[in-house]
Amino acid sequence: MPPSGLEPYDAVLLVSFGGPEGPDEVMPFLRQVTGGRGIPEERLQEVAGHYLAFGGRSPINDQCRELLAALRAELDARGLDTPLYWGNRNTAPWLGDTMAQLAADGHRRVLAVTTSAYPSYSSCRQYRENLWDAWDAVRAAGTELQVDRVRHYAQHPGFVDANTDAVRDALAKLPDEVPHLLFVTHSLPTAMAATAGPPPRSDNGSYVDWHQSVAEEIVWQLRRSTGVEHPFDLVYCSRSGPPSQPWLEPDINDRLAELAAQGVRSVVVSPIGFVSDHMEVVFDLDTEARETADELGLRMERAATAGVHPAFVSGLVELVLERAAVERSEPAAPSVIDGGSPGLLRCPADCCPNLREPARPALCQAPAAG
Repeated sequence: MPPSGLEPYDAVLLVSFGGPEGPDEVMPFLRQVTGGRGIPEERLQEVAGHYLAFGGRSPINDQCRELLAALRAELDARGLDTPLYWGNRNTAPWLGDTMAQLAADGHRRVLAVTTSAYPSYSSCRQYRENLWDAWDAVRAAGTELQVDRVRHYAQHPGFVDANTDAVRDALAKLPDEVPHLLFVTHSLPTAMAATAGPPPRSDNGSYVDWHQSVAEEIVWQLRRSTGVEHPFDLVYCSRSGPPSQPWLEPDINDRLAELAAQGVRSVVVSPIGFVSDHMEVVFDLDTEARETADELGLRMERAATAGVHPAFVSGLVELVLERAAVERSEPAAPSVIDGGSPGLLRCPADCCPNLREPARPALCQAPAAG
């Protein structure tokens, strides 16, 4: 392959979760996502109703198309002609098909960028397991393909600045108040959250700690620019486990009720756990949480996700350039918020473990010690 400007990589692969694009795809998608987890059929039907209320179409694939276009424009603006591909874990374009296409097109060093910013099993290792499956199929077909990925990036300034701007825009719609800020992410089983990130980790795990640090950085930036100290909480949405299984709390709806009882009049909801408006955002926040706020008499403004904010898109390209520089053994100081962690390029075997299938292999893993 000719030089691309991102040597040694000759292609960039955007890896996303995927989502249905029509009513007939909803149940197959949900069964794909929840396979082997014993989720009751009635729960799947309930979640299917969320999608069907929006025509059976998740917004995530269209947003991936927008992100691909924005990344292509940013790469071109920097004089980088590296081919850009897209593969999903749970719907077309399937990651395995895209990996096979990469091999067929002659690529041999691929850099993956996931649409998930935080360390945890579901937001990191599960992506790496699916990358392994796709890579292993290509290898079994006779092509040696090396796939790396950019580091975790929730604490990259580009991601944080995009979310900070979004909160500022939401606050501007409530000019006469000091709203309570609710930073939202997807809930996880507490056992999964506690094992997120490489040891040593706090009792909360890196998933919670990273979200907390992003929230604190946004609040600090707001205070620095406006002088206003906003009260805030980290809250959760989209719990799906049985009542007997502990999950991260508080749920956003429960916290809204508590705030209303305390006399709070307005809130800004910032979905920092999502890079774009997934179904969890448009249903759990824009629909359910807004209904809760309306019933409680709370004014609620929802901040945008990072989406295709220029700071976020530029930051992703910077992460790609940083990773390429590391592979060329060039100096590459990772860009992070004050006090933040750069995350990991290669995850140790005991990082964000798969609690159901501990032996399942995952790509982009650090070699065993010794």
